[in-house]
Amino acid sequence: MQEINKNILKEIYKKRPYDAKKYDYGLLVVIGGSELYSGSPALSAMAAFSAGADMVHVIAPKRAADIIASFSPNIAAYPLEGMLLEMRHLPTLLSLSESAKAVARGNAAVVIGGGLGRSEETQQTVLEFLNQTSLPAVIDADAIHALGHKPHVIFEKKFLITPHTYEFFVLTKKEVYKLPEEEKIKAVKHEASQLKTTVLLKGPTDIISDGERIALSRTGSPLMTKGGMGDTLAGIAGALMARGIDAFSAGQAAAYINGAAGELAAKRLGEAVKATDLIADIQRVLPRP
Repeated sequence: MQEINKNILKEIYKKRPYDAKKYDYGLLVVIGGSELYSGSPALSAMAAFSAGADMVHVIAPKRAADIIASFSPNIAAYPLEGMLLEMRHLPTLLSLSESAKAVARGNAAVVIGGGLGRSEETQQTVLEFLNQTSLPAVIDADAIHALGHKPHVIFEKKFLITPHTYEFFVLTKKEVYKLPEEEKIKAVKHEASQLKTTVLLKGPTDIISDGERIALSRTGSPLMTKGGMGDTLAGIAGALMARGIDAFSAGQAAAYINGAAGELAAKRLGEAVKATDLIADIQRVLPRP
């Protein structure tokens, strides 16, 4: 078991060579949003850029995609017809994600779940996408609820699942909210081993395990209960996986970065802190070249 510190950033953020090309450092595909929820995928996308991703594409139902496109000219937003993610969109999701992998010369990953909603058809679409995609993926929010129905679809895939304690219950049927830290650690390791993937349990101490190794991140602030700060974590992790970092290392670094940036933002703003403030402080956490 290891305690995560800033040294992990030195391993990931090495000086870029002079001849670096676009997409060498990742193209992230964010799948999320619905008619009512557009903020979540936008926050993941903006956090991913701040964490160093070369490019981010957001795929979302049309209303959400149009709103997200207006947030920043940096984000490429692809609109899907309709109000929710539906099974008819599956070929498009697979095609666009595989195209991202091709154009980025393999340096691509997916974040899926934020703001999708939990309709039966949306959840079925998420499960089928996770079953068929060849890209590394961060599974967050509503995608975790979908996965709770058929967790076997992700066995042995290069995925990172990022639940808080209730989502961990939805995924595993194990209640860990009131357990002491030592017992939470055992539960996360066991479930990661069962799922044959990597799990990052969010909390006052973030617990990351691939079923064999365990790492703890203690960065953060009690003010990080604000909405959207899990979306930023997912975006940071996705950015790192898109540049080829394995899920266990990406989970560690993302937990450290998100928590440290949240600490800085909380110190500046106190109760007024928001997820967008955290994103602005990511640059203060990352090492300078």
